Amino acid sequence: MQILISGIIQGVIYALIAYGYNLTFSTSKTINFSLGNVIMLGGVVGFSLYVDRATGQLLGYPYLFPIVGVLVTGVIAGWMVHRFAVAPALKMKSEYTWVLATLAMGIIFKNAVEQIWSTGDYRFPSPLGDDPIRILGAGVYPQEIMAVVVATLIVFSIELFRRKTIYGKAIQAVSEDKDTASLMGIPQEQVVKVSFMMSACIATVGGLMVAPWTFVSATMGSSLGTKAYVVAIIAGLESGFGLIWGGLILGISEFFTARYISSGYKELPGFIILILVILIKPSGLFGKKSIKKV
Repeated sequence: MQILISGIIQGVIYALIAYGYNLTFSTSKTINFSLGNVIMLGGVVGFSLYVDRATGQLLGYPYLFPIVGVLVTGVIAGWMVHRFAVAPALKMKSEYTWVLATLAMGIIFKNAVEQIWSTGDYRFPSPLGDDPIRILGAGVYPQEIMAVVVATLIVFSIELFRRKTIYGKAIQAVSEDKDTASLMGIPQEQVVKVSFMMSACIATVGGLMVAPWTFVSATMGSSLGTKAYVVAIIAGLESGFGLIWGGLILGISEFFTARYISSGYKELPGFIILILVILIKPSGLFGKKSIKKV
């Protein structure tokens, strides 16, 4: 039960970050490969607004303060990635420039944090305490429960936003056909820009949520960003709620592998599943094949 619950918690976090990849791919058919380091920005900014780095003591501000801080950071980071990495590549109609450009933005974020903030690892005290709660015999930390609740609310809010609001339908229209959406009066570039901002906000909130059970550092988002990308490919980059199932598959398989085989092979199941999905169903387990007349 402990393994199952821990795997579900980890899987939901993977799914949340995978939604960040989903949003940008849906509107621009590009993937923000700087997202792992944007996650790190959420952890670092949240820590800086909540904890004194020198003493490790709380600054005394309410937890709402770092939440607002990471949201603002997400908006700025998303705007920067779109403005300086993706928009120029889309104007050039290049199929590969945006890959290198988004990777470069991630490196810039990481190096900036190392130079301005620190290269060390720091503990982020949970605002809900460190005493586990017993659920069906398994120990679960309050921060983990909060992370799952927040992640679930964000995922369902995004899907509700997409399906029920005018701007959400505009995102879907741009996803289906950019040229037709433009002819219908939808500001295509604005929609893409907002999708990058939303994606980055998801990542920074994810970084803030996981910071209390990981050390805050300039490298904290690399592994999480990579695994979330694996989830997005397994489930299908445009699969919506399928990303949740993809996250659960990866999270649970990792914990069962670590327990019954070896912790050294914990990363293996995800990449085996990834290779099999690419070979058998490249559109993802929950993705749909697209047919275009040429």
